[in-house]
Amino acid sequence: MSSTLAVSRALAAPPGVRGSALLQIPEDQWFERKSARIRAPGLVKALIGFANADGGTIVIGLSEGEVEGTDRVSERLRSDWRQAPLDCVPPIRVTFKEVRCQDAGGDDVTLTIVEVEPGESVHMNAADDVFLRVGDETRRLAYDQRRELEFDKGQASYEATVVPDATREELDEGLLTAYAQALDHPDAWRLLQARGLVDRTDRITIGCLLLFGTAPQSRFPETLVRVCRYRGSARGSGAGQELLSDVRCEGPIPRILEAAQREVSRVVPTRQALGIDGLFGPVALVPRDAWLEGLVNAVVHRSYSLAGDHIRIEVFDDRIEISSPGRFPGLVDVSDPNDVTRFARNPRIARVCADLRFGQELGEGIRRIFEEMRLAGLAQPEYFQTSGSVQLTLLSTPVDQELESRLPPRGRKLVQLIRETERASTGDLVNATRLSRPVIAKDLRQLEALGVIERVGKSPNDPRAYWRLR
Repeated sequence: MSSTLAVSRALAAPPGVRGSALLQIPEDQWFERKSARIRAPGLVKALIGFANADGGTIVIGLSEGEVEGTDRVSERLRSDWRQAPLDCVPPIRVTFKEVRCQDAGGDDVTLTIVEVEPGESVHMNAADDVFLRVGDETRRLAYDQRRELEFDKGQASYEATVVPDATREELDEGLLTAYAQALDHPDAWRLLQARGLVDRTDRITIGCLLLFGTAPQSRFPETLVRVCRYRGSARGSGAGQELLSDVRCEGPIPRILEAAQREVSRVVPTRQALGIDGLFGPVALVPRDAWLEGLVNAVVHRSYSLAGDHIRIEVFDDRIEISSPGRFPGLVDVSDPNDVTRFARNPRIARVCADLRFGQELGEGIRRIFEEMRLAGLAQPEYFQTSGSVQLTLLSTPVDQELESRLPPRGRKLVQLIRETERASTGDLVNATRLSRPVIAKDLRQLEALGVIERVGKSPNDPRAYWRLR
């Protein structure tokens, strides 16, 4: 569940459970907790980080796993908090509100909720420092990162541009209702206002039409995903073209993502392999989680202001290529997933897609692609960026042919289970796979011998021993 959905539900909960519910939500791209002791400079840093990214929610009055409230805060400090958005350059649009909840002793206390809107330009503090929310951290940007952010922010206002003649009749009411229900929100239109998809006078934006329009391609013809399947490993040309299928996925973004997932799943090349259930069956040559993250990232981060091109997913016998218009926003080094400084070019679209649970938290998408390919024993993903587009290539070639040939039949699945749980005992893996303990134990010993995993325990018979990735 995304933090935006979890925060919405927590704030709608009865006061008796509201505080504990907010404490249980992991901090991430859109959510952070702050102590009631926070001073204005610390709040300014957090506000700038959220505004320069996707916006988000800051809850003041929660600290170190405790509900402390803001009732004892001096009026001077409370005034400093409200002045903090104006101390940013340019000022940041925020909404302050107070909600009641109960602390651990059952006493009524007040929390201060700060809703931060995504900025349309780069924000900084009085010392000219620029911060950006990246995952659950607020980072100070270096000069090159700041320049990249300034470039992307120049395009970021496109989704917030008002379409003067657009009317509510152009929106898919069923999709709007489903979105409001997903967030337990009573009024879909007020939810659009809260997400910045209609302006303060209820005029519809480009982002709103792209997400919820019945036929957004009538206004924006290139906002589609095209899935092409080729025979072999080359496109060919003319009479020698090897195109087997060409499907255009159109409609609002949620429908596009659903249709593109189905089509790629249908045409992705497979091989016969022994599955976790002990039976032979088709296994995708490129992991689903890898190409799905690539698809979601392409749709969420593409430059919609660039007309004349669309997203293409080209599936070959030996690879999948995903091409998207626009430079990759916020990337410092596309060859190193650990050096990614995330920025959503389309923060409103990104937030709605996160609310609807498409992909993982989008800041982790690139790392997840690299991790899934690594765990599958495949070559590292390749990013190629031009001045006007970015292309992701996912190869089905094993990075180590000899190691691949020595992996036990269920090796990949066991490694995936261990990675997802971070640590798993032999018994955990037996329960997850429903295979016998001797079979799993044999596979684990083979993976250990290959240096893929390691056993952590005080003795050979330690009942608390577990397996982890090396």
